Amino acid sequence: MRRLDASDPGFAAEFDALVDDRRESASDVSVDVAAIIARVKAEGDVALADYTAKFDRFDLDTSGWSISREECAAAYEGLAPELRDALDLAADRIRAYHAAQLPEDRDYRDAAGARLGARWRAVDAAGVYVPGGRAAYPSSVLMNILPAKVAGVERIVMMTPTPGGETNPVVMAAAHIGGVDEIWRVGGAQAVAALAYGTDRIAPVDVVTGPGNAWVAEAKRQLYGVVGIDMVAGPSEIVVVADKRNEPHVIAADLLSQAEHDPTSQSILFTDDGDFADAVAAAVAHVIPTLSTAATMQASWADNGAVIVVPTLAEAIPLCDRLAPEHLELAVDPEQADALFAQVRHAGSVFLGRQTPEAIGDYVAGPNHVLPTGRRARFSSGLSVTDFMKRTSFLALDEASLAAIGPAAVALARAEGLPAHALSVQNRL
Repeated sequence: MRRLDASDPGFAAEFDALVDDRRESASDVSVDVAAIIARVKAEGDVALADYTAKFDRFDLDTSGWSISREECAAAYEGLAPELRDALDLAADRIRAYHAAQLPEDRDYRDAAGARLGARWRAVDAAGVYVPGGRAAYPSSVLMNILPAKVAGVERIVMMTPTPGGETNPVVMAAAHIGGVDEIWRVGGAQAVAALAYGTDRIAPVDVVTGPGNAWVAEAKRQLYGVVGIDMVAGPSEIVVVADKRNEPHVIAADLLSQAEHDPTSQSILFTDDGDFADAVAAAVAHVIPTLSTAATMQASWADNGAVIVVPTLAEAIPLCDRLAPEHLELAVDPEQADALFAQVRHAGSVFLGRQTPEAIGDYVAGPNHVLPTGRRARFSSGLSVTDFMKRTSFLALDEASLAAIGPAAVALARAEGLPAHALSVQNRL
């Protein structure tokens, strides 16, 4: 991992390199995905079956294309009570948080007497991608499905690969809790293409959400416009701002909570104490070999991790904003956490105080864990109810309100060289 010190003469250049470091897919992924999309569009189910046999090593016609609601209900009932209760708790909290996001319709008259407003409605159908390769995450099922349900989406379709034909019972149980309408055992870029264009078996949807590997992310990027998407997500990230009053092994675990996702994940610590920085780095080195995800964490930490010493924690915040991280932990006393948070401009989700690990947000806190990565928090937000809705504006004029604002429209239309625009208003004046 890199160790940077803001007091060093070369710090600015080193930090620039850290900010500019790209950990996302190579250009050859784009070419591969374009070919997959074109084939699914042309061949439909035949292409899906072929890709599933090739990448997931089972025959859809033999094993079955879909997972039934009854199978999901049985999976839920078969869970250990402690795990079932944990999923139910997570679902309740996620549902409640997102219900508070529902936007209100507007309908009012302005000073000119014009009636103005906007009406929100859910999309007709949403597709949710749930990974099933390196790891299968029931938490992602809940985080994607429940906002769609709260928004009022009538048809929710889940696409999830089942390598070797094996299903994950916890993922199916989460789908049961969420109330998914269809589950198809198809993954990868081909699944996203099927959701966008539809096949003989799978009807198309309006929006596709959910995390995936580089091929899934690239498919979403290429298909945006054919279908709506939540975001193009890259490798996971965490930035922790911590003082020396924290236990080094606690902060080490926070950093590793994202490093264990993927070798391309990134974990960065900012601290104002050099000795504490060294202690955390030592704790990371000690913890990694003790966990089952050691190989992934080691690669992530060695290639992408960083420990940065700054004069004061307040001076870390502008640096954090340049990184615009997916997750930002402010592991300090509550009052200081609030003061630092007030200065934060760019972050997907912020975790305030020493007792708020990022990992709690991945499961049961309530806010969505589908968040912008790769510095996209500069211009985008985490998944929400409004990602499954669209706003339709409306306008109603009478003779008086048209007379009040119409002449200005005529003048502007003529200035733009659009005489039919001007005439359509002028005819009514």
